[in-house]
Amino acid sequence: MTAAPHRPTLDEIAEARGRIAPHVARTPLVRLDLGLSDRQIFLKLETLSPIGAFKLRPALNAVLSRDPAALRGGVAVTSSGNMAYGMAWAARLIGVPMVAYMYRGAPQTKIEGVRDLGGEVRFVSAETWWDYIVCADRPDAPELLINPVTDQAVLSGNGSIGMEIVEDLPDVDVVLTPYGGGSMTTGVASAIKTGSRPARVFAVEDDSAAPVCAALEAGRIVMIETRPSFIKSIGAPSLVPQLWPVARELIDGAIAVSPAEVTDAMRLLFRKAKIVAEGAGAASLAAAIARPDLKGNIVCVISGGNIDAVAYSVVLGGGIPAA
Repeated sequence: MTAAPHRPTLDEIAEARGRIAPHVARTPLVRLDLGLSDRQIFLKLETLSPIGAFKLRPALNAVLSRDPAALRGGVAVTSSGNMAYGMAWAARLIGVPMVAYMYRGAPQTKIEGVRDLGGEVRFVSAETWWDYIVCADRPDAPELLINPVTDQAVLSGNGSIGMEIVEDLPDVDVVLTPYGGGSMTTGVASAIKTGSRPARVFAVEDDSAAPVCAALEAGRIVMIETRPSFIKSIGAPSLVPQLWPVARELIDGAIAVSPAEVTDAMRLLFRKAKIVAEGAGAASLAAAIARPDLKGNIVCVISGGNIDAVAYSVVLGGGIPAA
């Protein structure tokens, strides 16, 4: 069974930030002017990472914090796309083999990104993919399997996003983060909540698969029915049980948004700021727009922009891509 992580400390996050700094530039926090009198919306643009998504931070920290001897056989990760992309980049940096366990139906641009960096993609069923994350159980293989959700170095690497937000906007009131496995939300919130004026942090989900909302309503982790959606990087039939107790203590709630609201946000990002965001990447902005009760300085983490060209053309044309 996958080991349970702890909330990363500010020292751990600072160490991670210093470790990855030579390879990952600080991403900008920019204001999106929507003419709102009671709130200001800011965008944390992780789309400007070398891989077009925030996952390079946790992948690099997970690799660079390891004993090199443990990496001689290579590294492996279970991912819907962006973590695999980040791990392939990190593996190439240190010169070791890399394997990504992905399910069929992952965005082609992410699959190609892994392969272009020299990584190997092994397709598994959705059930096996989930088991690898929750149970860390897979056939014997030489690569070091790094859990994309519960690995402590992954959480600390993600915390660097929150640290930058607090430095750039000390009077932040609300932070909205897309919630997939939960490692970004947990890492970001760990940094945000250590400030002298801790902001509220909300997990944002696709309403086609919203296990955080369901767990908060039920008071426990539950299995939910999911619907097909073009938004691939967030949403699952349940939560990773090892991480949930940590995440639950850090978040102030969850917001579920529809694919229609997400595509509206994607078009808004392109029209107002010329930013290309994938579905999960735009979910935080969709939540900010859907919840006018959230006031003050609101930061939306735009987590990634790796979307297939055909799907994005559908969005720009006013539609919702096929699941």
